[in-house]
Amino acid sequence: QVQLVESGGGLVQAGGSLRLSCAASEGAISRSVMGWFRQVPGKEREFVATINWSGFSTTYADSVKGRFTISRDNAKNTVYLQMSSLKSEDTAVYYCAARRRDFITPSTVQSDYNYWGQGTQVTVSS
Repeated sequence: QVQLVESGGGLVQAGGSLRLSCAASEGAISRSVMGWFRQVPGKEREFVATINWSGFSTTYADSVKGRFTISRDNAKNTVYLQMSSLKSEDTAVYYCAARRRDFITPSTVQSDYNYWGQGTQVTVSS
């Protein structure tokens, strides 16, 4: 079993930066594909970024490409989402998620993920 805890959300002005962290409070995620998703009230949860276990393979949603960077520190059992040049439309609850270790392919599909954190709110003021 894996339990994920996100942190680092908050209020930031447009154009600013935030770094989200996702740590495993139980279980190891060093061999897991990890993903970040976000959700705005009344809308479907959407894919943001994904990273394979080694960190060498990443994929981003077009809306965040060039502004967000996903990375991981397997020694710390933690995944990060560095967000820069933030826009008001980036306002959402951000969730990290992990695939079971036997699935090694990064995925943009939320149903492919087996474990989810509780989410952290990011609010970008314009």
